[in-house]
Amino acid sequence: MESRTLSLLEFPKVLDRLAGYAASEPAAAACRVLSPMGDAARLATEQQKLAEALELRRDRAFEFTAFPDIEPLFAVLESERRVLDLDALVALSHVLSRVAALREALGREEGDSVLGGIVHRTPWAKKTQAALARCLGPDGRLKDESSPELFSVRQEIRSIHQTILAKVKEFISEREMGPLLQDDYVTISSDRYVLPLRANFKGRLPGVIHDYSQTGETIYVEPFFLVEINNRLQELKNEEREAEARVMAFLTGLARDERREVGASYRLLVDCDVLWAKAALCDAFGGTLPEIAQGRAVRLLAARHPLLALAGPDAAVAQDLELAPDQRALIVTGANAGGKTVCLKTLGLLAAMALSGLPVPAGEGSSLPFFAKIFVFLGDEQSLEDHLSTFTAQIRHLSRVWPDIDADTLVLLDEFGAGTDPSQGAALAQAVVDGLLDRGAYLAAATHFPALKAYGLSREGVRAACMLFDPATKKPLYRLAYDQVGASIALDVAREHGLPEDILERANRYLLLDGNDTGLVFDRLNDLALRREHELEALAAKRLAEEGKIQKLKDNLKKAQDKLLEEIREQSRDIVRRHEAGRLGRKEAQKALADVRKRLIDESNELTGGPGGEAAAAVFDLDAIAPGDSVQVTSWNKIGVVREKDLKRQAAKVDIGGVSLWVNVADLAPAAGKPAKAGGGTVVTHAASEAKGLGLVVDLRGMRADAAESELLAFVDNALLRGHGELEVIHGRGTGALRREVHRMLKDHPQVASFAIAPEDRGGDGMTMVTLK
Repeated sequence: MESRTLSLLEFPKVLDRLAGYAASEPAAAACRVLSPMGDAARLATEQQKLAEALELRRDRAFEFTAFPDIEPLFAVLESERRVLDLDALVALSHVLSRVAALREALGREEGDSVLGGIVHRTPWAKKTQAALARCLGPDGRLKDESSPELFSVRQEIRSIHQTILAKVKEFISEREMGPLLQDDYVTISSDRYVLPLRANFKGRLPGVIHDYSQTGETIYVEPFFLVEINNRLQELKNEEREAEARVMAFLTGLARDERREVGASYRLLVDCDVLWAKAALCDAFGGTLPEIAQGRAVRLLAARHPLLALAGPDAAVAQDLELAPDQRALIVTGANAGGKTVCLKTLGLLAAMALSGLPVPAGEGSSLPFFAKIFVFLGDEQSLEDHLSTFTAQIRHLSRVWPDIDADTLVLLDEFGAGTDPSQGAALAQAVVDGLLDRGAYLAAATHFPALKAYGLSREGVRAACMLFDPATKKPLYRLAYDQVGASIALDVAREHGLPEDILERANRYLLLDGNDTGLVFDRLNDLALRREHELEALAAKRLAEEGKIQKLKDNLKKAQDKLLEEIREQSRDIVRRHEAGRLGRKEAQKALADVRKRLIDESNELTGGPGGEAAAAVFDLDAIAPGDSVQVTSWNKIGVVREKDLKRQAAKVDIGGVSLWVNVADLAPAAGKPAKAGGGTVVTHAASEAKGLGLVVDLRGMRADAAESELLAFVDNALLRGHGELEVIHGRGTGALRREVHRMLKDHPQVASFAIAPEDRGGDGMTMVTLK
């Protein structure tokens, strides 16, 4: 995409704002060079990565902190003779430690996660990271344990330090030299241990003078009895430096061997920092990820210019920028300084951002076609150096790009043709729009030409819109109204900006003499459009309020159902405990459980309107379905396919995931999704007609023992609460391991009266029939 286009749309300014959210300088630099992508598949991947980054950032799964730029280190690693210094190794360690933390946070997301897959596929410098973590301390120095030689020499250095302290203390005590010293401690000068002696006692301490204080009151003297020890200390420090150099050479060698992995890990960290910056930008202006695909309609809901959106919540007026699927052009009219150019820029800039994998300040449900090219004609294109007028510059630019315009192109025209004779300019503008539509391109144009306004209302595939203004004050409202054109109100704008009134009166007389004053008509249209916008806003607010009420009722119903279910479960548990403790006989326990089940059914019916009540009858009609239709089993929220129906019993035989069973009509509803696939994992089904003795069925095939146990226990609990006495457990034949586990669980369950292998015609040893107490 042309850099000229991105510059006119202020895309670099958006990238600068994006860079401000990056945690590191390398990521900030990467943000500033982002550009629209020409590959739809790559863009889809980038959008998926950003969607995952948004969730991870909001969940605080990983937080980025500043990390250094280690790009210069790779040149060192390419040379066999060069060694990374300590600062470079510390920087490398910091980067790899952050990558390790990122791998830990994102590595758990592998599954269907694009980011998790990228992390797992990225080569990892495991040896280098482990070695750096072992050898470098939190203070940025090499640890003593980095090598045996370093450990030994540092131990001896510390021993010498203790020896010096002891000798100095003994010397000062024996000679009573405390009053002669400026301070009662040993210090270091010229990398040797010395004593700070008062200047007026210069000759009282035999030794080598190394330095004077700035005031001249203190002399730093190395006593002769410390000379040999200091000499030995210097030898040890040389050995320490050599040992450290060997460790650094070793660490450099590891990094050199894994330089491909180091580079890949570093790039992963930078890329993820950029992703987190995009997510932060999205949260900053309350944005979304629009759906982008060939053939999608232009639909940017509540769109705002990103720079205005970032300036504050009230800085930008949201606009719906929409074209129907059969429309390709938007003609925007209205007052000067009313926001036409901002609308065009917003459309172009949001398209460029979306094609660059960035979020856009728009609402959920937004979509855009995949634009391979965007061409912009905005503002004054006059060039004194090239001796070009605005009109000539526009024509030259259009002529240059015309061969490249096709169905994947977006063209923005701001006052195109305005720099010449109005009638000829309007005709040329209409011809250009015609030519663009013939090529299948998308375009948005802002104009004051009356002919082009009429064109926007009459041409097929073109949609007209205008910027509204306040009828009382004649000031722009920066709001877009569709399927209507607006007045330019140039005289009112001139008055607002201080043009003398006598000039405005003369202009008005000329306008009346010319016979082209359509202001009253446009005022009326503006009033009607403004009234319609207010009505639409009121309807939208009312709809939101109604949706809020409905959601509140649903939430209250869910809470009531959850509370009821918990109470019923607790009563059932209490009955079971009393029965097991011998305080309640079997018949009494069964009767109590039956009463509890009846309460559950009665109160559930009261909450939901009843399975056989008017609400259910109004929702589902058994006569209206036929074998092969999809229905929903409401008790388990599963979709199945009708195989047979019995109008007399008011029941239907439904296939759910390969298991067929009879379901009462009260437990059916119109399908809201796709039928469950047979053999697709665990399928739990339910038949609501207890009167017919139909039982519950659970399919545990393919499950691990622990998962099967959890599923089976929940299944039995639900069966008890629903009042069912007969259950069917499908475990399959296989090796028999799952069947043995199921039988063990059933044998230990207190509410299971008996169980047995199903007859051959019902599944044989692949199914177990269960009878509850």
